[in-house]
Amino acid sequence: MGLLFEVVFWSAIFLLVYPYVVYPPLLGVLARLNARRAGEAARLNGVPSVTLVVSAYNEADVIDRKITNSLAIDYPRNRLEVLVVSDASDDGTDDIVQAWQGRDARIQLVRQEERLGKTSGLNLAIGNAHGEVVVFSDANAMYRTDALRKLVRHFADPEVGYVVGAQLYNAGGNSEATASEGLYWRLELMLKRLESRFDSVVGGDGAIYAIRRRLFWPLQPDDINDFVNPLQIVAEGYRGLFDPEAVCTEDAAEGFAKEFRRKRRIVNRSWRAVRRYGHLLSLKRHTRFLFLLVSHKVIRWFSLPIFAVALTANLAVVLSAPKPLYLLTLAGLVVVLALALLGHALDRRGIRMPRLVYLPYYYFLVNLAALLGIWDEARGVRHAVWTHVRSG
Repeated sequence: MGLLFEVVFWSAIFLLVYPYVVYPPLLGVLARLNARRAGEAARLNGVPSVTLVVSAYNEADVIDRKITNSLAIDYPRNRLEVLVVSDASDDGTDDIVQAWQGRDARIQLVRQEERLGKTSGLNLAIGNAHGEVVVFSDANAMYRTDALRKLVRHFADPEVGYVVGAQLYNAGGNSEATASEGLYWRLELMLKRLESRFDSVVGGDGAIYAIRRRLFWPLQPDDINDFVNPLQIVAEGYRGLFDPEAVCTEDAAEGFAKEFRRKRRIVNRSWRAVRRYGHLLSLKRHTRFLFLLVSHKVIRWFSLPIFAVALTANLAVVLSAPKPLYLLTLAGLVVVLALALLGHALDRRGIRMPRLVYLPYYYFLVNLAALLGIWDEARGVRHAVWTHVRSG
């Protein structure tokens, strides 16, 4: 029995460290040895028309700046339109957009009279879009002037169905949540770059994500568009690229609580996407992409129960035969858990914490959010409508 617990323990430990320690270097080797042909960076035959779709719910504080930013993008005036999709905003967002619409024909307001969520709004927007390429964005995501040109150049390759840009967080955030998310996001950007070389980047990014308009299919209101749509596009035989030079910037969540709610909602919808659309991917045709999907996303979502299994198996081994190695690993697991609990206590009291504390706290926080997001889906709770993390 002791041997069985040891096997369970080491298997769980491997799954815990795999997404962060094993997968990145493994993917780096695979991308170097078995890279797919890179997307063409050659000049397109002409400049494709682009529709920039900006999702907005009560964004009066930032929508004027977003429209100003969008019109300042270096792209031919007659090849760009900007659709602002208002999800029944009631804070004056629509008035600001309409004022712009009266001054510039490239701006169009698309309003949902009933608040139905971002995905329903995007379904509505695509019906009003005229661009060959559609770029999805958030109201607080500010683009560099060359971002659109960087995104669309890859569509010269007929195999490319979607292109994801690099969302970067603004400097100056001094909260532990911002620092933790920034560290996590640097890992994400590295993985996107390697996945793009090996096969296809897993998922899009609602802040900066471009597709061929004909590759958008109407989504269900509780779908997460920037995860479901890439799954559909890959299933159709196309690939998705990541371009680190197509950059937008935005602020991170202001605190751990807001980050927790955001992660819970995202994983709830992403897990539903895997369950609802995973059958479109076959092991034979999409072997590489399925490897990336499981390694990058699915294993992480179950990190908390895997940690519980590791801790339980470790304790069982120690109780059956207290070997020094397993006493050491048990102490390590307990210390990490204790630091996370300390971080929770300090966060609730508004006390700043050192990195040694907030990193374990952030790890457990986001993984608890992921587990609760999956639990929500299991009990029929589906997040389609929400308030952005910048709201009070």
